[in-house]
Amino acid sequence: MSNWLVYAVGFLAQILFSGRLIFQWLASEKSKKVITPALFWKLSLFASFLLFVYGWLRDDFAIMLGQILTYFIYIRNLQLQGEWQKSPLPLRIFLAIFPILIVIYGYNNNVYDIDDLFKNEEIPLWLLILGIVAQVLFTFRFIYQWIYSERRKESSLPAGFWLLSLLGALMILSYAIFRKDPVLLVGHSLGSVIYVRNLLILKKQHD
Repeated sequence: MSNWLVYAVGFLAQILFSGRLIFQWLASEKSKKVITPALFWKLSLFASFLLFVYGWLRDDFAIMLGQILTYFIYIRNLQLQGEWQKSPLPLRIFLAIFPILIVIYGYNNNVYDIDDLFKNEEIPLWLLILGIVAQVLFTFRFIYQWIYSERRKESSLPAGFWLLSLLGALMILSYAIFRKDPVLLVGHSLGSVIYVRNLLILKKQHD
């Protein structure tokens, strides 16, 4: 596949990721408190689907790892909001098994194997480790949010979520600069601004 098509997939994913944040941000500004609309999780799920494909097309394990860890948390949040059950059954089945199908294909097509994933000449080991640590930190925000939401029995975005988002985004920005990845660079630059703004809204909310 040509590079421009690969980048198009990545940028479309980032547009959806940015769109969810802008929508959530505007909804929170309007409500004068941080809220979590269902559209936030729907856009997250489809953006994660596309960015997983982007990482796969670029043989970038760090990107794939970050998306696979959060993919099912997005689905769980849609379940908590009662939105997942409203989607057509074939779409739910496809979205639920898609990452598994990619892994099965990746290790059984006699072309793409673990060496391609971990020995990408464009990603030295130190940069791969930086990318993995950044993605794990960035992903941990959703594990934190998931546990927080399960305890409250409602989907919500606490202050810890936005703080972990900011720290993870700054690390991924560093990875993007060294990796020369315009998709990650643009997406996380915009995201960092919105993470800071949500932290400020939460501070006002609790003052």
